[in-house]
Amino acid sequence: MELANIDSSNRRRNFWLAGGVATLTVIGALLFYATGIFTTHNRHAEVAARGATVMPFDLEKTVHVFEKLDDGGLQKVVVKDPSNKEQISLIQAHLKEESERFRRGDFSDPAKIHGQDMPGLTELKSDAGNIEVVYTPLPDGAQIRYTTKDPALVMAIHHWFDAQLSDHGRHASGHYHQP
Repeated sequence: MELANIDSSNRRRNFWLAGGVATLTVIGALLFYATGIFTTHNRHAEVAARGATVMPFDLEKTVHVFEKLDDGGLQKVVVKDPSNKEQISLIQAHLKEESERFRRGDFSDPAKIHGQDMPGLTELKSDAGNIEVVYTPLPDGAQIRYTTKDPALVMAIHHWFDAQLSDHGRHASGHYHQP
């Protein structure tokens, strides 16, 4: 009789122990997931705040577009409301100035916004002479086209675009959608 009681007691203890471990695992997974969301949200807020010190246009009224291409990439900033001439003017002036800096290998503005360790940045700065950088005004904003024959630089541009897409969150897109 005592052996049956011990065996039954062990089963109950193991049942509760397994339930406790399962509960802790679920709680841990939820905390890990929530921390990732908060970290991402905080990163987007930090990037937006730093971006406001570098970019003169309003992130809420515009969309960044980063389209990876076989020979480089196309970066656009466009307004959400095509009648917003003030934002269009600010976008055009900023991207024109940035394109001139990028041609010289000066990527200090993206570094101020996204950090010095931004993916692709080192390669772009050190080998800017092998990247054609062309600015074009658009009716709803402006664009910069990056072209290179060097596959390593194409990859650097793609990594750089991926980092910006990630950091800008809802203010960015991987494809251009005409309003």
